[in-house]
Amino acid sequence: MNYNTNIRLITFLCIFTAIITFPLYLFAEDQKGIEHEVGFYYTIQRGDTLWDISGRFFDSPWQWPDLWKENSQISNPHLVYPGERIRLFHKGWIKTTAKADVIKKSPKKEPSYFVYPDIDTIGFIKKEPVTPSGCIFKSYEDKIMISHGDKVYIRQNNNASFIPGEKYIIYKTIEHAINKKTKDTVGFQHYLTGILEITEKHPDFSVAKVVQSFRSIAVNDLLMPYQPLSKKILITESKKELEGSIIGSEEKATIIGDSAIAFIDRGSQDGVMPGQYYSIYYQEKKRLDPKSKKYTLLSKVDFGTLFVLRTEQTTSTVLITRANKSITPGAKICNPLPKK
Repeated sequence: MNYNTNIRLITFLCIFTAIITFPLYLFAEDQKGIEHEVGFYYTIQRGDTLWDISGRFFDSPWQWPDLWKENSQISNPHLVYPGERIRLFHKGWIKTTAKADVIKKSPKKEPSYFVYPDIDTIGFIKKEPVTPSGCIFKSYEDKIMISHGDKVYIRQNNNASFIPGEKYIIYKTIEHAINKKTKDTVGFQHYLTGILEITEKHPDFSVAKVVQSFRSIAVNDLLMPYQPLSKKILITESKKELEGSIIGSEEKATIIGDSAIAFIDRGSQDGVMPGQYYSIYYQEKKRLDPKSKKYTLLSKVDFGTLFVLRTEQTTSTVLITRANKSITPGAKICNPLPKK
């Protein structure tokens, strides 16, 4: 047997041995099997959103939180840029190699959710203002612009009782909001500026330290008990046949865009709840017959999406997740329109 023949024989035996033993090695390493993530990559195009990409490649656009979760390089899910490369991933693409005698159990599907880290900073609108627990009446060293780490003196209302260690939201009550379309009074906007913690209790006043500063804090800002909200909001089905409008933005902007916080004139009494999505739309009317004075409403045109973060009885605080064009107070909303 010549040299070349020996080399071929040895190579064949090595390959054959590897093929026979490789599966055994897998099962010996883990009796429950080894998971292999299967996916592929996509380059973002102009106009793409995670919502659209999820609707195109997965079962539903509502899967976009999972897409974001698998691409940790995306800091803001509402801001993706052309040319950015993302990994497409679907839970159904996980394959498991397991022993024949192991009973496979279908994993429980985790509900889709949206994570909003700044949930404690968003304000709200109520028909009647919250009764304050007290207010800031002076700052240490008489600072005009109060911020994180500063100490303040606070005065409590008759029905409140401050205890060291307790935390309170600092807020301002802005002039009542007006529905731009109907001119009706919607309620009072509560504009949150920070969080403080009581450090000292005295007979006529208390001392507190600002532990978080969302916006500029000032003397005469009001206090209400701090109740932390969950940053993880489960996505739920929107209220069908809902119609409403955007009251305005939290920062009183005349033009509202992507990632802005806004308020809508529908709340819990209308079936609105956190975790719902709604379309922002416009609807033109046209005279079909030039000789007639009758106008016909054309189809609704979707140009934006909002996500409900928190609700009051008659209003809700929302995040604008998509805006194909400028949004202004009074813009109409409805249950999600089908994508065309």
